[in-house]
Amino acid sequence: MGPFTLNRIPKWKVPAILITLVALIVISRYFAGSPGLGAESSVAQRSFTIAGMNVIAWTPPQTVAGPWPVIIFSHGFHGCNTQSTFLTKGLAAAGYAVFAPGHHDAACHHPLALLRPPDEPFAQPDKWSDTTYADRQHDIEKLIDALKHDPTYGGSQFDWNELGLIGHSLGGYTVLGLSGAWPSWKDPRVKAVVGLSPFSTPFLTRGQLGDLGIPAMYQGGTLDMGITPFVAKANGVYDQTRPPKYYIELDGAGHMAWTDLRSTYHAAILDYTVAFFDRYLKGKPFPEALNVPHDVVSAVRIAD
Repeated sequence: MGPFTLNRIPKWKVPAILITLVALIVISRYFAGSPGLGAESSVAQRSFTIAGMNVIAWTPPQTVAGPWPVIIFSHGFHGCNTQSTFLTKGLAAAGYAVFAPGHHDAACHHPLALLRPPDEPFAQPDKWSDTTYADRQHDIEKLIDALKHDPTYGGSQFDWNELGLIGHSLGGYTVLGLSGAWPSWKDPRVKAVVGLSPFSTPFLTRGQLGDLGIPAMYQGGTLDMGITPFVAKANGVYDQTRPPKYYIELDGAGHMAWTDLRSTYHAAILDYTVAFFDRYLKGKPFPEALNVPHDVVSAVRIAD
């Protein structure tokens, strides 16, 4: 029968399914921000407004010497900037300054946003172009510019020459676009990108994945039916991306595995994400132990 995709879902069911998914993300907000364990408990978290956006910042413990590379996190459709604190806190504990803007489609503080349909149907990626969700691209560009000129975050403790992007679902679409999948969006300041179950089918038909020109990591799940098959298939997103590139597949993981809702895969997600950014933003070798499938990881593909 081939891979299950949104195209196989009756159109009348798609809104209900999407609402269910995004409602789960909204629920996750109430679990976000809870005290961490170990080094994560000493991570500083701050909410503030800059460039007209609500932004959450996580900075490393003061015991972690700087300057800290910077990572921008982009949330999913109708998600929120606190949807994946296990990851944003974990990255901060590992020595990264992490910033997450709240995009206009976020539903955490505006539940009526759940009623707003996507700018273009997810099941019709051929209708997407570099104008689709260009507001998200603008959000991140404005955020980077504003933070670099901010007295607090533009100082010597923050290494803006080592900038990475990470995004979940529609956030994955956003950060891949900024990395060059939409050439008109490309920001040359970005040094590495991670897509977590990234909505990337528009790039297979109209984008330029071969023009990323920076290291990329994709993470998917065997039960992430609507997205992962397009990343992992022959001549799919991973294949069309130039090296260095990584693909990590989580055994039994669905689309919400990268949020705070389910902890089963959190350790593996954090391990691989930190190792990737350590490799390309800090110059450390990628750990040998992560080169092969193990535990909850069913596939590892690396072309370095």
